[in-house]
Amino acid sequence: MGDLEVVGSVEEAVDKLIELYRASCLLARESLDSGDVARYEGVKYPKIAVEVKEWHPVDRSQPFGYVDEAGVYSAVLSRPDIMARYLRHQLQCLVINYDCEIAVGYSDVGIPPEYIRGLEGINEARRSRSGTVIPRPTLDDVHDAIIDGDWDAFHGPEKPLFHFGPQRFDIACARIEHYTGIEVDSVQRFILFTNYEMHTREFVKFGLSQLAGEETRYSALILPNGRTITRGDVADIDQLAMDLASRYQMPRFDLAAEDNSGVTMINIGVGPSNAKTVTDCLAVLRPECWIMIGHCAGLDARMRIGDLILGNAYERRDHVLQNHIKSELPIPAVPEIQRTLEKSVKKIYGEEEQSLMRTGTVLSTDDRNWEWQTPRELWDWLRHSTAVAVDMESCTIAANGYRYRVPYGALLAVSDLPLHAVPKLPAAAQAFYSNSKEAHVMCAVRAMERLAEHPERLRTRKLRRAQGEVPFR
Repeated sequence: MGDLEVVGSVEEAVDKLIELYRASCLLARESLDSGDVARYEGVKYPKIAVEVKEWHPVDRSQPFGYVDEAGVYSAVLSRPDIMARYLRHQLQCLVINYDCEIAVGYSDVGIPPEYIRGLEGINEARRSRSGTVIPRPTLDDVHDAIIDGDWDAFHGPEKPLFHFGPQRFDIACARIEHYTGIEVDSVQRFILFTNYEMHTREFVKFGLSQLAGEETRYSALILPNGRTITRGDVADIDQLAMDLASRYQMPRFDLAAEDNSGVTMINIGVGPSNAKTVTDCLAVLRPECWIMIGHCAGLDARMRIGDLILGNAYERRDHVLQNHIKSELPIPAVPEIQRTLEKSVKKIYGEEEQSLMRTGTVLSTDDRNWEWQTPRELWDWLRHSTAVAVDMESCTIAANGYRYRVPYGALLAVSDLPLHAVPKLPAAAQAFYSNSKEAHVMCAVRAMERLAEHPERLRTRKLRRAQGEVPFR
């Protein structure tokens, strides 16, 4: 396994990865601060390689931690410090299943200073004087060849161990911080998406109530402006006077718990392009799941404003993932998500749940004004559809969840019935928002809390393909 050093345990391997990465970052700072840029040549990403010595069948119910054949599986990694828990668990699964040898060392891939915290603003003149010693961020190394099962990615001398290359990881983290305003380190493993500021306010309200309680698993609430509210701060908080305005495009709220097992909510804005952008980036952190809570147009005349739709199939007319997953290919529902959301709705709404909620196909479109067609055009557009509701993000989030092997779901509230003379208009919409927002958010939050109690239930084989899979989840 080249110049890598064999280590004796999973713990030692992960600790060594963290140590090597930190040493590279320190060397980068020293090199640039001292002006001795020649030393920057030693600033490299760490690499891990796992040699599976002999293949044999393993428990076929396992959703990951297995390989198709013996050989060397490797990954060049960035930020092993924030991925440590994940790395330990994934490596442990391999070691339990097979006779493995793990080796760790430096790769031959340099770390651009733009991806090292505190060095992002490197002077261009300094880089020019260094010749080629200081690497640039290059989009040549930013791709999803492994995720999308590219032939060459899986047929080299070493097979991929992890889904992403280091610069793909780094640029995703940089974009998460750019769009949300908070450092990537505090993203929690259970993620809620919305496109309403009122939902984030309800989430903050819930977070503050949890921090003020006697017993809570949460330790802090981190706001898009960078403010961190801990349990000791809650007594001094005036919720009504809180300024939750954000200058960032996708305000993020992290309700933090141990090992990042809390809940993150992100206001992603409107449209499938935004949904793809944020999930493309968050996928590198390997969250346990993500769920969309939003509003939709109901297509059935029996529906009423405020009814809930639990998406169990996805009809994609969003056009943003066509190059990765053809729209005619089915995206399966994730039963573990479905059951948990259903139980949460039942608990919050009680007997009302049976008349309030239905499961069905969600159709996501990239045309916000899709209903501005003639009745005949709408008839032709929908007559072969199985959809019960139309929105703009849920199917994109589900498709990218399947693509990135992140469990997904959608719980939508009907806000208008455009086929039945109930379009979304400001006065009625505001009344609906006021009456529905708290219960809607709490259904999703309580579902996330249930899932966090037993995350192993989410590790489903539904998110594995017949070809082009890596050993890690």
